[in-house]
Amino acid sequence: MNQVIRISALLAVAFAAWAQDVVPDGRKTFENRCSGCHGSDGNGGELGPPIAGRVKALTDSSIATTVREGLPTKGMPANNLNDADMTALTKFLHSLQPRQVGFRAYPIKASLTNGKSLEGMVLNESLDDAQIRTEDKKIHLLRKAEGGKFREVTSETNWPTYNGNVGGNRYTTLSQITKANVKRVAPRWSFTMPDVSALQGTPVVVDGVMYVTSANQCFALDAGSGRTIWRFQRPRTTRLIGNAAGGINRGVAVTGEKIFMVTDNAHLLALNRTDGTIAWEIEMADWQVNYNATSAPITVGDMVISGTAGGEEGVRGFISAYDQATGKRLWRFWTVPAPGEPGSETWKGRDITHGGATAWFTGVYDTETDTLFWQTGNPGPDYNGDERGGDNLYSDSILALEPKTGKLKWYFQTTPHDQWDWDTTETPLVINANWQGQPRKLLVQGNRNGFFYVLDRTTGKLLLAKQFIKELTWATGVGPDGRPNKVPGQAPTAEGTRVCPSQDGATNWYSPSYNPATGLFYMQTNEKCSIYSLRSAEWEAGKAFLGGAEKTDPNGRPQRILRALDLQTGAVKWELPQQLGVANSWGGTLATSTGLVFFCDESGAFAAADAITGKLLWTFQTNQNWKASPMAYQFDGKQYIGVAAGTTILAFGLAE
Repeated sequence: MNQVIRISALLAVAFAAWAQDVVPDGRKTFENRCSGCHGSDGNGGELGPPIAGRVKALTDSSIATTVREGLPTKGMPANNLNDADMTALTKFLHSLQPRQVGFRAYPIKASLTNGKSLEGMVLNESLDDAQIRTEDKKIHLLRKAEGGKFREVTSETNWPTYNGNVGGNRYTTLSQITKANVKRVAPRWSFTMPDVSALQGTPVVVDGVMYVTSANQCFALDAGSGRTIWRFQRPRTTRLIGNAAGGINRGVAVTGEKIFMVTDNAHLLALNRTDGTIAWEIEMADWQVNYNATSAPITVGDMVISGTAGGEEGVRGFISAYDQATGKRLWRFWTVPAPGEPGSETWKGRDITHGGATAWFTGVYDTETDTLFWQTGNPGPDYNGDERGGDNLYSDSILALEPKTGKLKWYFQTTPHDQWDWDTTETPLVINANWQGQPRKLLVQGNRNGFFYVLDRTTGKLLLAKQFIKELTWATGVGPDGRPNKVPGQAPTAEGTRVCPSQDGATNWYSPSYNPATGLFYMQTNEKCSIYSLRSAEWEAGKAFLGGAEKTDPNGRPQRILRALDLQTGAVKWELPQQLGVANSWGGTLATSTGLVFFCDESGAFAAADAITGKLLWTFQTNQNWKASPMAYQFDGKQYIGVAAGTTILAFGLAE
């Protein structure tokens, strides 16, 4: 093995020497301008991080911008280079190789504690563990034992989808962490993603490997230690607009040997689980007409299903299914009908052509009724309904689709003719429970518009609609037909109109959860109002399509409140108020069978409350503004609670 390492090291040195010979002008510029911080080989120094190999994910223009403008907040100064020097430097940067290439992957024959052995390539190693890939392309996670041997480990309980199960409920039956010992919960490991914005995704764990994402990149980690196994990365799309331009990606779907994720420019990728290479790639929609994508797909049968973002930019929403093996599109359901199609009569005016209603967030699937449920966004333009009179189907709706064909079974619209940007994108939960004394298949959602809905998921019939926030100004209630009783004078105006809830919603896309033992539905809620202003709107590629503006009511006192709602009545059984005056975090909840609710507190703390009483039982301060929701898995016999805090993945477990 030492001989292999020496040969690899010699090859790396030889390649570096070759690179210096072919780009001498760039090397000279690098040594004069960059090596003092980043090291003479680009592999890092005391004053700067390693950059060798990282530039392959950047375009030449973005490299030039970074070099010339610097990164003042990270301590990198600006460098005034002419075009010739910049071109030479860029070529040299592309030639640099990370030092770990020569040392990291090496062959090993590992003796296991069970008497067997494994031969493969070591992908990563520490004092305690090793991750290897065998010739059959399988990844094995090892822990070092006495006598130079290894013990193989994996996850006994996976978290294979965005919400843990395709039915949407973030509820775990893992039982190691209880009310009695939750005070012993502590961080077990952390992993920080380099050079990304705050993470909004949920980690997915399958066979001991955790997959975490940011825009256009995915890491495979050892779920028991956070050690990197592989990384997929490609350059971010320049000139992109919409949420994805800010670096948002909420995660992956895993089935078989493939990982499915969207890119910022609305492509869908299938990656190979073993090494992160691309199995196939398709374009879902053209980003140059304002499409983008941010959220995790879902897999059903042999299909992978996704929508796109771009509602605030005036795209036409859709949901599409693709073949997992090839990426071939199998069907598409347009969430805004074309003129003349059924539903188009609910659009009066020209704006149906840029109607929004994007299916930008992850849907759910009911295995019992074989139904795909997908939530849709608001109509466009967001605040100006003058050129889209009517209900604007299928915006702000829950759609029930046949997964094999994409045909509509039923729909339920929560906010007809929305002028407040209240997407119906909160996760609906597939729940089986007694309803008025009889077993019933339910679909339950806490909605951004301030109402809690319980539907019969086989028919779409409304069973309950209940207000769950204190101040709600736009409607007095919801009728038996599901239509809200709107209050006059709540539409945006040129002068500004105060409306509650705010644009952020009474709740939003962060995850709710339900505990069948308590019969309670848990969600983070907002007491917050907005001032909505009306403007004219003309759609244009590369620009937002809002028709107005919104700001938080300057005279209000916003507050985030964790609430537990009775499934049968919608009544608030308990609430846990958080700090007053902001209500600007985006973290969700996780319910456990042991009677806990883990949640992301407004102050930046990760916390656990008693699921029956709401009593606060445990906190860990991360000092981050939450943008993600927690999950749970069991690895090597130990229960973990995982969550993204800022740019770091944290894995919590019981202190030993």
